[in-house]
Amino acid sequence: MGRVRHVGDDNSTFASGAAVPRVVIVDDHRLFRSGVRGELGDAVEVVGEAGDVDGAVRVIGEQQPDLVLLDVHLPGGGGVEVLRRVLGSHPEIRFLALSVSDAAEDVIGVVRGGARGYVTKTISGKELANAIVRVADGDAVFSPRLAGFVLDAFAATDAPPMDPELDRLTQREREVLRLIARGYAYKEVAKELFISVKTVETHVSSVLRKLQLSNRHELSRWATARKLV
Repeated sequence: MGRVRHVGDDNSTFASGAAVPRVVIVDDHRLFRSGVRGELGDAVEVVGEAGDVDGAVRVIGEQQPDLVLLDVHLPGGGGVEVLRRVLGSHPEIRFLALSVSDAAEDVIGVVRGGARGYVTKTISGKELANAIVRVADGDAVFSPRLAGFVLDAFAATDAPPMDPELDRLTQREREVLRLIARGYAYKEVAKELFISVKTVETHVSSVLRKLQLSNRHELSRWATARKLV
């Protein structure tokens, strides 16, 4: 079983004997994927990219990478759905989550789904390359601020059960819900998540329908009661 590492630890040797890990980058922003490629340079071999769940499952199946760099929020069901669809048939593939979110439910969700680590998008290119090598080598790697509550959550004998109402929401809907509950206007949510105002409205309508709520004020109370804000 691999060791639990923090980002910033020294390099390890890639266990498979390959010169560098073969990596697929999964993120719904093409510009961000290009930036990651540039930052990683020749530290890894990028063998494929995808911007949604279906595309990710397809390219991972075709390329059989050593590691998938996985965004949490993706069209088609989010990173958890990619993990569910891939790991059943390819358990040997490692996943490292890379997300703007540092919310506990996002981190715990993908780790429960099978990811071997979770780092935020504030990470440097060098730190990301090191994290990829370590996870491909069998370690578990987390941004320092996230490691403590991840370990606590899985060590606790009375870990909180999954929330069936929250589980109805996609990862993107949860992110929209959290921002709306914090008092963001639709335009501010759109800017924060790099989506259109119309898409924000669609997500809010979907959240209200799934949770059987009437307006954003009820939504805010619902989210606050569950400590999501």
